Amino acid sequence: MEFLVRSENRLPPTTPPEERERLRAAERERAMELRAQGVLKRLWRVPGRNATIGLYEADDATQLHDALMSLPMAPWLDITVEPLATHPQERGTS
Repeated sequence: MEFLVRSENRLPPTTPPEERERLRAAERERAMELRAQGVLKRLWRVPGRNATIGLYEADDATQLHDALMSLPMAPWLDITVEPLATHPQERGTS
């Protein structure tokens, strides 16, 4: 099942630069693991915001939740999830 995931990072501005960089590096590493597992399919940055839009694939919402909560930045992410269904045109039928 595919999911469109919108997330905005709400890491407090008072977070020390060293901690901010440590979290960013850990986030990149975990995202690469999710890509290798086939969970994270695509990721886009939202211009002008500290936000992303991602295309994820998981067996169900629980598996997606577990993947998102495994992200090091999860405590500071404002996340919106939209489950996606294949459009009839994409299935080759009308």
